[in-house]
Amino acid sequence: MVFKRLLGAFGVGGPSVETVLHESHGRPGGHLPGEVTIQGGDHDVHVQQVVLSLVTNVEFEHGDHEGAAGVEFYRGAIAGGFHLGAGQYHSIPFQMPLPWELPLTEVYGQHLHGMAMGVRTELEIAGARDAGDLDPVSIGPLPSQQRVLDAFGALGFQFKSADVEQGHIAGVHQELPFYQEIEFYAPPQYGGQINEVELTFVASPHELAVVLEADRRGTIFAEGDDVFGRFHVSHDEALHMAWEQELENWLRAVAGHLHGGHGGFAPVHHDVHHGVHHDVHHGSHGHGGPGWGGVAAGAAAGFVAGAVVNELLDDDDDDDGDGDDGGDALAEAMAEAQQQAIQDAYQQAAYEQAYEDAYEDAYEEAVEAFEDED
Repeated sequence: MVFKRLLGAFGVGGPSVETVLHESHGRPGGHLPGEVTIQGGDHDVHVQQVVLSLVTNVEFEHGDHEGAAGVEFYRGAIAGGFHLGAGQYHSIPFQMPLPWELPLTEVYGQHLHGMAMGVRTELEIAGARDAGDLDPVSIGPLPSQQRVLDAFGALGFQFKSADVEQGHIAGVHQELPFYQEIEFYAPPQYGGQINEVELTFVASPHELAVVLEADRRGTIFAEGDDVFGRFHVSHDEALHMAWEQELENWLRAVAGHLHGGHGGFAPVHHDVHHGVHHDVHHGSHGHGGPGWGGVAAGAAAGFVAGAVVNELLDDDDDDDGDGDDGGDALAEAMAEAQQQAIQDAYQQAAYEQAYEDAYEDAYEEAVEAFEDED
């Protein structure tokens, strides 16, 4: 961003501030490097402190009222107690720590519809505070979170949207006063039983909580309801778990319960604790199925098709007609977009190897980090 003169609290002739992020992409638990440069105004001032904060949009409910607002959820001083002469420049390099529970704003390089996050710079002079504009940042998933998202894509989930909601999840330790929900359309084979599935990550340095919520359809005998599942695993275990099977079992349990619980599936409400799962699936050795490249291709296709659905739904909102073929057109467009995305991804011969290499590198780095911490 360019220099922004802070007029609100300091008046005409006050200092200007410019914040430059050397890297605008980060991950939960990482850092954002950058530099703040302050230019003195028409007169000398004493800067008491320079503060950086993280801001995101949070949805809330208060009684019968619902809304959304920008919420500051992290702030930290990077400098303070220095003299700034008229017209003088003062630069402050920084490494801004990112909370582990940070909501994700992009997956597979694509922005998650509904998410927004930024860094704000605030100066305090003579007891008065003034803040500059927001500098947008993108937050991608940890390797452990990416593994879960890969499984969602491989099973045929279609991305719908994402948001951040005020509150705490029962049974999960949270440091932040909100949590993110990434919403998916259920795989086609469960379309008659489950409307949507919401995925929430709550990460810490040593653990990843994966919370699932299924919007289960009602029947002529019972109303629809929400069904939850919860997993608590280390980041290393999350990389090794057969998430495709875990999610499939959970979906079958949800759908089976809808029809009276027949089928002998595992309980819907459950926890997976440390050390329970060790059945790792590395690539496509001897099973004829897609390797990591294929999984990523299918998952990315799900996000692409989900984006197309969002656009179609937005267009449909503007249609006042009473035609009955809108659902068929939407379904056809979804299937066509998904198939085209999958074909395009699979045609890139180098994609699978590149993804495998990237995944293995991320895994090795994660293991080394965990070993160092121990």
